[in-house]
Amino acid sequence: MDARERIILALDVDAENKALGLVEKLIGSVGAFKVGMQLYNICGPLIVHRIQELGGRVFVDLKFHDIPNTVAAAARVMTALNCFMFNVHAAGGREMMTAAVQSVQEEASRLNCSAPLALAVTVLTSISPQQLHDDMFITNRSVEQTVVDWALMAQECGMSGVVCSPQEIAPIRQACGSGFVIVTPGIRPLWSAKNDQKRITTPRDALKLGADYIVIGRPITAAQDPREAAQKIIDELEDL
Repeated sequence: MDARERIILALDVDAENKALGLVEKLIGSVGAFKVGMQLYNICGPLIVHRIQELGGRVFVDLKFHDIPNTVAAAARVMTALNCFMFNVHAAGGREMMTAAVQSVQEEASRLNCSAPLALAVTVLTSISPQQLHDDMFITNRSVEQTVVDWALMAQECGMSGVVCSPQEIAPIRQACGSGFVIVTPGIRPLWSAKNDQKRITTPRDALKLGADYIVIGRPITAAQDPREAAQKIIDELEDL
């Protein structure tokens, strides 16, 4: 992959026209566009088609977590949408993830289309070690151990890869090998950071740690010149 293909732009906006305006402006500057719950729930699946009509690949970020039959049905819908990637929660367990993978394969074969990358979300970046212990009742493992365990489980179920925080890229890569896809949010170019920000992981560092794709939002979308901001990130990645 070239550097541009590794960038997934987060379309964290509240209207179709805003999302499509960003797509039109940045279609040649990033590799894919992420549609999350807010935009998908406002626009429905039509937003995926509209982005594709403009030439963009779409990461549908809805984090499915339900009984296996329901998630399998949702995975079938994602495959029919011809999205580039979608995700489920690893916490849904083996049976759920296996059902999702099987559903993707069957639907892709039926439609004679490419199968999307099916990704497992590990521990959300908002979950602290204390919350993992107190709220999720995982008392015998650290966040990193839990993330790696869930990544290995996802791999065993046939998932294409995981979504994880920058802090867990290296241990997942070590545990799961080079063929397992790692997508990481929480990326901020150093030039976009403010003085009071902490624990910043840059695009360059994320790739050096072993990420395949990086999700970036406001550093590009809120820039005075989004294309220029995207190009600065590309230049940084190409300098590896």
